[in-house]
Amino acid sequence: MINISNVSKSYAKSKKAVDNLSLHVPAGTIMGFIGPNGAGKTTTLKMIAGILKQDEGEISLNGFDIQKDTIKAKEQFGFVFDNPDFFLQLKGIEYLKFIADIYEVPDVTRQDTIYELASTLEMTDALNDKIQSYSHGMRQKIMIMGVLLHNPNIWILDEPLTGLDPQSSFKLKQMMREHADSGKTVFFSTHVLEVAEKLCDKIAIINHGQILYVGTLVELKEKYPDRSLEDIFLEVTLNG
Repeated sequence: MINISNVSKSYAKSKKAVDNLSLHVPAGTIMGFIGPNGAGKTTTLKMIAGILKQDEGEISLNGFDIQKDTIKAKEQFGFVFDNPDFFLQLKGIEYLKFIADIYEVPDVTRQDTIYELASTLEMTDALNDKIQSYSHGMRQKIMIMGVLLHNPNIWILDEPLTGLDPQSSFKLKQMMREHADSGKTVFFSTHVLEVAEKLCDKIAIINHGQILYVGTLVELKEKYPDRSLEDIFLEVTLNG
């Protein structure tokens, strides 16, 4: 689970990118994080992952504070960036072995795990190619594989479906559902409202760094009967 309590972050003194944000993402849940560009989604996810340090407030992952118990907290999750352009000079298999070493994935299981993930995401034939030769979608898939390699309890995913082909997108959504159904946590940002509607147990809508709504889409639609999801989203973010 993820607990965020009264968290704020400013890049300039005059404006807060995240403003006194509190949010609880329970275990066994897929929570979608929805908001327009510049709403504070990526900043929030990077603070959860310890990439950015919050100015105020506390963030814990399965009870471990990301600032006070950083290593233990980071052992709890895997984080997929919105930009997959990393380690471009490495071959795919070299990158995955590097990640396996960092997370101390046992030698006896890492190869099977790598090739199971590669088969699922149709990356087997590309593992010996350099990441710089990959398409955007393939780079996204190798980063997803690296994140899932050590089987983290919490998945934190920033626009994870961007650039994926339909088959890989479908398989990743299946994996997200199975992960949550096993009692673990998935927290992901998306701009695709239809994905949130079909996949998420709950959603959190953010704009101007503030949470405007947390709950199920069914509950949200009950507040705005006979309105499309797109209309509801625009209503909430424009008037929130």
